[in-house]
Amino acid sequence: MRTWLITGANRGIGWHIANAAISAGDNVVVTGRTLAKIIEAFRGYDVNKVLPLALDVTAMDLIEKTVEATVATFGKIDILVNNAGYGQLGPFENNSIADVEHQFATNVFSVFNMCRMVLPVMRKERSGHIFNIASIAGLVGMPGASVYSASKFAVAGFSESLAQEVAGFGIKVTSVAPGAFRTDFLDDSSAHFGSVPLPEYKTFSDKICSSSANNNHKQPGAPEKLGQALVELALDPEAPLHFIVGSDAVGLAETQLASRKLEMQRWRNLATSTDA
Repeated sequence: MRTWLITGANRGIGWHIANAAISAGDNVVVTGRTLAKIIEAFRGYDVNKVLPLALDVTAMDLIEKTVEATVATFGKIDILVNNAGYGQLGPFENNSIADVEHQFATNVFSVFNMCRMVLPVMRKERSGHIFNIASIAGLVGMPGASVYSASKFAVAGFSESLAQEVAGFGIKVTSVAPGAFRTDFLDDSSAHFGSVPLPEYKTFSDKICSSSANNNHKQPGAPEKLGQALVELALDPEAPLHFIVGSDAVGLAETQLASRKLEMQRWRNLATSTDA
């Protein structure tokens, strides 16, 4: 029987991943910033198999306590899902230094720190699987999401390098790049807009805010299917390093790859002329 540790599990994609793992019969540690909310989100589940814990992923001491509690309860950690995060949106210049720092503390440094604490547990077992939830915005830069995209590009790059470093210990890493899924990601509780409004960006910012509001809860992706897909990948020894998920995400990635190839071909002679 496998043991999952999932951050940001009280709602959205994290909640659906947790439910899929529970349905598969696994032990699941579900975490969220507020203990009452995470308990309520999983009320009625078998208390011997589902452990709700309060975790602010920006607090290293709480990460350490969460990992210790998981091992003390279930003996090991087979699967880590770094899902907690939010979207810091709006033009770059509309985002303060504090906006950017908090985005990276939540979306990037928390992933580093969760891995830092969980990897010794997995290395001891010589097995494990880490799913880092990135975004299609971490493969394709998008206007109005420069800070968020930067954080998710960082997660994707980290995952790609980490996978090569830990493969010898029997540990797999998968960077998950979802497209738009029908969650509360665009609610005010998850999507934050820059705190430094500038008149020069007002028209553009209004467009971004309007688009977010119009698309909220109308996204094409079904989060329960994403949860089921991750459970399937966790069982597959050939699980990919990159998992681009959602028809919209696949389409954007294919367009990006084609564009990048054409760009490289156009500038190939100049680029290769720099060798000594």
